[in-house]
Amino acid sequence: MSLPWLSQPVMLHSSRDAGTCSMTPEQCAFKTGYWVFWYEADHRYGLPTVALFLAVILLVAVCSFAVTYAPKSLRRRPLWSRLVSLGRLMAYKNWRLGSWNSQSLGTYVLGVIGAVFFFAMTLGPQPYYWPNTRKISFGNSPPIATRAGYMALACMPFLFVLGAKANPVSALTGISHEKLNIWHNWVAWAMFVLALVHTFPFIVFHVWKGDIVMQWNDGGMWVTGVVALLAQAWLTIMSIRWIRDRYYEFFKATHLIAAAVFFVFFFIHCDFRLTSWDYFIATAVLYSLCFFYAQARTFMEHGIRRARLSLITPSCLMVVVETDTRWTPGQHVYLRFLTAGAHALTAHPFTICSVPRRGEKSEMVFYVQPRKGVTGRLARIAAKAPGISVPVLVDGPYGGVTARWFSGFDRTLVVAGGAGAGFSLPIIEHFLQSSRHNKSESEMTVVIATRDPNFREWYCEALESAVVRQQNASDTKSSRVFIHYHETECSVSNDSGSSEPSTSIKAPTKSVEKEPGAEDADCWVSDSGSVSLRRAGGRPDILSLAKHTMESEGSVGVLACGPASMVFDVGRAAAEGQRRILSGGSGASEVWFYNESFSY
Repeated sequence: MSLPWLSQPVMLHSSRDAGTCSMTPEQCAFKTGYWVFWYEADHRYGLPTVALFLAVILLVAVCSFAVTYAPKSLRRRPLWSRLVSLGRLMAYKNWRLGSWNSQSLGTYVLGVIGAVFFFAMTLGPQPYYWPNTRKISFGNSPPIATRAGYMALACMPFLFVLGAKANPVSALTGISHEKLNIWHNWVAWAMFVLALVHTFPFIVFHVWKGDIVMQWNDGGMWVTGVVALLAQAWLTIMSIRWIRDRYYEFFKATHLIAAAVFFVFFFIHCDFRLTSWDYFIATAVLYSLCFFYAQARTFMEHGIRRARLSLITPSCLMVVVETDTRWTPGQHVYLRFLTAGAHALTAHPFTICSVPRRGEKSEMVFYVQPRKGVTGRLARIAAKAPGISVPVLVDGPYGGVTARWFSGFDRTLVVAGGAGAGFSLPIIEHFLQSSRHNKSESEMTVVIATRDPNFREWYCEALESAVVRQQNASDTKSSRVFIHYHETECSVSNDSGSSEPSTSIKAPTKSVEKEPGAEDADCWVSDSGSVSLRRAGGRPDILSLAKHTMESEGSVGVLACGPASMVFDVGRAAAEGQRRILSGGSGASEVWFYNESFSY
């Protein structure tokens, strides 16, 4: 039984035999030119596209490895510091456009390199169309359409891999999947534009030839191509940020279905031409490995867990999952609650607001700001039955701070706001935990901006628990943590679209001191004196604080999680720090920046 729309007999590769050319020697030479020969088009355009992607991935991986594992003797050299700062400047520098943060300068540089490559490979070689006449035919596939098609095809394995949470690109480069998502989006647009360039020349050619209706009625190549293009258009256009954010649940529900339709019809459309099916095999193998690896971790490492729900305040839901898994600060997991109705079909990202315990079972703690959808439903369940336990599937952990964090800094600044306030808790606890290994004193300043009037009720309790755990485990006197939280009322808006978690603190019952001249400014100090917390009103001056932290000598680590405007201010200060290092100015000898956001 023959397969519909596929040439018979079905093979893995079609023949490269062009047959005997019956035209003049000049015409034959023109037809078989290096850039236009149809029977070598996959080698001329597909393989260079693959090489471009692999070269960029390898370059980033080598740079990441060099920065992480460079010997101390090399890191002390001024030239090395300047090279690292130049790379960080490219990664940190971005622009504020209205309520939106642009991508980094380095991202745009790589994007321009890719755009130049595709434009040059598409528009550089001549001709775009064969100079066919009614009597002479060089071929039925316009050269510009052929090369655009093979370049689009070569993008496909990377498009699918960059869309997977567990993927080899993250493993090689150390860049988490959510930060690679911009490339998943951009590669999709490049592939879509190339698909359009592939499609319209065929329409022009067959209109000229007068057989476009016959081509459509014959089905096969045209029908499968149009269906694949429509599915691709849906996937690409629906990924536009404002459309995706407005209809996110619908976008997420239809994304995999549309991707499957695209993949199947594109596969049939290619009809084993030359090595076209090799790209589908590579895509299927790579994406399957990514998918099944994530599923194996979910069911074999985690299994079905129980999540304990507690509505601490009307605006804060605490979710606790017991686990044997290890994780690092800033990491997130995807939780699929099996009692959330239709929401059980999808998993949602939550930042882990705790650190694992040594030698015993650990608890993943999440502080969630209830909204619409699954978090709102969970909050209603917790309100009716406090402490209720529900089944949950855990996928992860993913992301987290990079390797440089674990070497420590002389000074650390943590800025968090809105639903990202909980991000600060594991950072603080890990800082105290690692202080036992620090030979020199270090300090951390934490600034939290919140308009949640119940913030203190859950954050202080969580903070105090973390401090007590670390005081019992080690001597933390060599490290100090200064926490300033600002009640901004409605002056700060959560415009980041970041992950759902937010942290909790219950105001400790210890004595409260009033600062002179600071009306209603509460102050709390831990028993060891290693942690102090001060409450103030008004919006914090993040930019000035960040710049002040970088004025003194030594190494500085900066972390941010919160509204886009807040993250931008911190990132701008970090970029300025790199510029000062490059120019040889005074101040911090190293500035490292990490931001946590699910706004992609």
